[in-house]
Amino acid sequence: MRKSRFTEEFKAEAIKQVKERGHKVVDVAQRLGVSDKSLYLWIRQSSGKQSSSANDSVAALKAEMARLKAELKRTTEERDNLKKGRRVLCQGVRVKYAFIDSHRSHFRLTSMCRVLKVNRSGFYAWKKNPLSKRAQENAQILTDIKQSYVESGGIYGSPRIHKDLKEAGVACSENRVAKIMRNAQLKSARGYRKPRFKAGKPTIAAPNRLEQCFNVDEADTAWVTDITYIRTYEGWLYLAVVIDLYSRAVVGWSMKSTMATEIVLDALLMAVWRRHPKHPIIIHSDQGSQFGSDDFARWCKEHQLIPSMSRRGNCYDNAVAESFFSNLKKERVRRKIYATREEARSDIFDCIEVFYNRKRRHSHLNQMSPLAFEQQQFGS
Repeated sequence: MRKSRFTEEFKAEAIKQVKERGHKVVDVAQRLGVSDKSLYLWIRQSSGKQSSSANDSVAALKAEMARLKAELKRTTEERDNLKKGRRVLCQGVRVKYAFIDSHRSHFRLTSMCRVLKVNRSGFYAWKKNPLSKRAQENAQILTDIKQSYVESGGIYGSPRIHKDLKEAGVACSENRVAKIMRNAQLKSARGYRKPRFKAGKPTIAAPNRLEQCFNVDEADTAWVTDITYIRTYEGWLYLAVVIDLYSRAVVGWSMKSTMATEIVLDALLMAVWRRHPKHPIIIHSDQGSQFGSDDFARWCKEHQLIPSMSRRGNCYDNAVAESFFSNLKKERVRRKIYATREEARSDIFDCIEVFYNRKRRHSHLNQMSPLAFEQQQFGS
């Protein structure tokens, strides 16, 4: 190709003489010593280049605007995703997949997967099978847990429920039961533990023969008794119980509207009729007026019961009876006022005779109920 003897700079200056200074093409060509045809050609080429350059600038600007819009859209989506999904950022992938599935109508799948740092392929695989094998097993175990929990009246925690599941043939560990209950927000209904202080003076009516020795080797060796009160809209209902320290079974009880000595004697009478003791039994109580009365002393003497009393104001000396009443109120009577004494009497009867003696697992008895413990020991 023949090389032009005019440089691009020369051509540009010649074109300026025509476009910017307003001279005629013929005059400029004559002064510069070029043909007017060449100058016309340079002017046309210059206009084409400027037009092409302008078009290229517009296209580049449009492309940049499109890129910025896409970036803004992506950033906005990520911001909204973070606002909505901040609670699942540290959760497992299945929790994230569930979040993505529930928000697909609001955000793009690719955007949510990028923000939550999961793969789209994993999400599609999860859609085909949302629950893992372990999760399916946990769901079945949760059904059994809820059944045991409801049957206990909401008072069983993971140790006792684990025992129920084990007896039912469900293979799982206690820690697994605890974790499933925690995730399902199931917990044992318990109250607050009040601080206790040891204090008191020696007994006067009867010595403390028990001396806080609450573990005995034979049934009907030592009983403990006490009285508590239950609120009703008709007034107080008083409950007296007699508990065998061997199996922690409530062997006698009585409920009356007054705290007269008869309530204690009726509870003891039920215990004697039930157990038919063949040898003297220690009957331990606090220093309440009912247990210090002459009627109580004579009744004990007639039925081979040896009175024993706690130190004055010392609840630890009768801890088994105190613990039973505490559990009764936390598990059955808590935050509840019965409409009538008869309603309270029926509910407490159900708690003692139907649930506590026959079903409720006791930690002292290796998570067995009092009746099951006695049947295991005596083979009946």
